[in-house]
Amino acid sequence: MRIVLQRVSAASVKIDGVVKDQIGPGMLVFLGVEEGDTEADAEWLVGKISQLRIFDDEHGQMNLPVTEVNGKVLVVSQFTLHASTRKGNRPSYIRAAKPEEAIPLYEFFIKKLEDRLPDKIRSGVFGADMKVSLVNDGPVTIIIDSRLKE
Repeated sequence: MRIVLQRVSAASVKIDGVVKDQIGPGMLVFLGVEEGDTEADAEWLVGKISQLRIFDDEHGQMNLPVTEVNGKVLVVSQFTLHASTRKGNRPSYIRAAKPEEAIPLYEFFIKKLEDRLPDKIRSGVFGADMKVSLVNDGPVTIIIDSRLKE
């Protein structure tokens, strides 16, 4: 699993012109599921995200996790995170998991994140044509891949 996480002042996701979900300060998490990913990958990412110290403390240092700033998390599925641009100019998405594998892992990821951060998780709809709006705070943008464990 691969995520692109952004610290945001606000973020929202619209489907068919209607706001599905939105948050104020917190994190926007784009989640891509790769073939062969497991629940263990999701659990590792949830642990990392829930404790990631990317919010400012009283001294202006990025030293606080989302739990200590009363932030929320908006999760949006994004298979394009596994694009390969190695050949030619048209990205290949062959490494992205098929929906029958990806949807259960996406839902598992959200459930585990909700277990860690009750009442703080919002989400898009897997596979929907979504319009995502955000105000990146910082800017802070972090890429995390469960296979690299960095």
